[in-house]
Amino acid sequence: MSSREHLGEGEVRAGGSKSDMARTPSFVQFTPKSAMASFENLVALANYEEHLREARKIVWRDRGELPVELRDLTECLKHAGKGGLRSGALAFAIRAGVNLILLMTRIKRIPKNYHFALIRHAVFGLDSFRFAAMLGSFVTIYKFILNALPILPQPPTRRTSSLGRRSRSLLRSAPPPDSPFTDASDEDDDIEMARPEVRRGSRHARLSVSAQAHQTWARKRTRRWYAVLAGTVAGGVSILFERRERRVGIAQQMFVRGLQGSVNALSSKHGIRIPHGDVLVFSLCCGQIMYAWFLRPETLPRSYVHWIATASRVHPETLAIQRDLIVHGRFNVRDMEALLAKETTPANRSDMLARIALATAQPPSQSFGPPFVPCSALHPWLDSCPQVQIDRFFKVVRWMLPIYGALHVIPMLLFRRNRVWKEPGKMFLRAGFGTARSSAFLGVFVFIYQSFFCLNHNMYNDLTALRAVPSPTLLARLAKILPQPLVDALVGRKSYYAMGILAGLSLFVEDKRRREELAMYVLPKGMESAWLTARGRGWVGKTGQWGEVLLTAVSMGMVMSIYQNDPQHLSGLVRRILYQFVGPN
Repeated sequence: MSSREHLGEGEVRAGGSKSDMARTPSFVQFTPKSAMASFENLVALANYEEHLREARKIVWRDRGELPVELRDLTECLKHAGKGGLRSGALAFAIRAGVNLILLMTRIKRIPKNYHFALIRHAVFGLDSFRFAAMLGSFVTIYKFILNALPILPQPPTRRTSSLGRRSRSLLRSAPPPDSPFTDASDEDDDIEMARPEVRRGSRHARLSVSAQAHQTWARKRTRRWYAVLAGTVAGGVSILFERRERRVGIAQQMFVRGLQGSVNALSSKHGIRIPHGDVLVFSLCCGQIMYAWFLRPETLPRSYVHWIATASRVHPETLAIQRDLIVHGRFNVRDMEALLAKETTPANRSDMLARIALATAQPPSQSFGPPFVPCSALHPWLDSCPQVQIDRFFKVVRWMLPIYGALHVIPMLLFRRNRVWKEPGKMFLRAGFGTARSSAFLGVFVFIYQSFFCLNHNMYNDLTALRAVPSPTLLARLAKILPQPLVDALVGRKSYYAMGILAGLSLFVEDKRRREELAMYVLPKGMESAWLTARGRGWVGKTGQWGEVLLTAVSMGMVMSIYQNDPQHLSGLVRRILYQFVGPN
């Protein structure tokens, strides 16, 4: 035996056996079968998460989705069909959910044997299917036309010589590559003078990177009239699925939103800015609305007429007397007798009894007084007009506090949960201040209108009395100098329009960020009332049964043109809704 073998045996005897010296591994050993099973589980988990993401996209579209590149009409049709089905399903769920929530607010007052039928009608009623068909058809038609137009053969463009192109290139000022106002069609226009550089407005900075990428795609692949044509056709066809009585409201809202985006785009592009334009629009609309509320209430929605009457805090009999005196120059004595049965002061009761006696007298002694409701019938429970306005201000504020409180608190809890959790005191204090400010805005509106209402009528009574009495006083002489048409203008029909404009200045009390939305809220009502008033006077013709369809088509053409090319000029709410239903393209 060699010395090396003796050495090996000695090492084994000294340290033990070789198996005893083997170290136990610190990691877990898997058999090949277990390893394959774990790998399959990971693959299944990844597929499951992918399916969850795809299912979530059906309900909610993630931010930053890029436009889809389509190469032929077949792909356009598939893309439009998928988008239409998704939008229709989403619209059905939203409409059914809203109907169900509204039903739950009053279901306790309904007998239990009707509950199941009402719930079934709220969820699966015809209104839900109409709403789904309207939005689904709009998205399908719009997507197909918008994506198919760039694929279709385009007419040949006029070629120019190299010398002409060079001369125009020296005169043409190239716009910024990321300007939201540059259209693809602008590159083909022959412009003989340099164009000024378009500066980025404050609205441009609001766009995210994905939104700017979408604008780049829109300028490369589409022209502005593509979106106009697609929106016009889709809007005109889709509105036919809704009930006729609802088409007017939808058309008005879309027209206002399209007008808002178009005005914002033009003002930003050309540098035109109207100071306090939102307050100006709000005031003009309030003038028309208040004029119609007194003289042409049939031109306003019935619910809106009732809401204004509730906010004004006047008795229904008072409003009836006022309208009768304006239109017919006389009032129903029973209305004033009904006011006598309510809370009145002795002075106001005496004045109303005297007016009733004159109104019931035999001609020629019969007289109904000036063409406006007297203050004794306007606020019979108080004699002082200033005291009445202060009292109504606080009543209106207290009436609106719960409504505006919900409008300020609920969105904060839904969309700013993390910030509310981190800074609860600051957030609720801000919501409380916003609630008080919004409630004060409506209170100031009522205060201004009714203050001028009483002031105008008291001035008319005082001036008429001074002009009738042969008194040598200075006030009497000044009253006689004033022309009679100017005195009559204090109580003329246009005075109600002027008082509405003055009351609209109360919008300055509201937060600046909410003024534009409030102006957009009253604009369709004011425009509808003005249109119906003009049509009643024969100034405009009738549009027939296709008026709502035509207005919707024009409105959606404007809205989709702005959305596809300059989305930052639409309001945030409209832009988010369109993104969820329509997407980038």
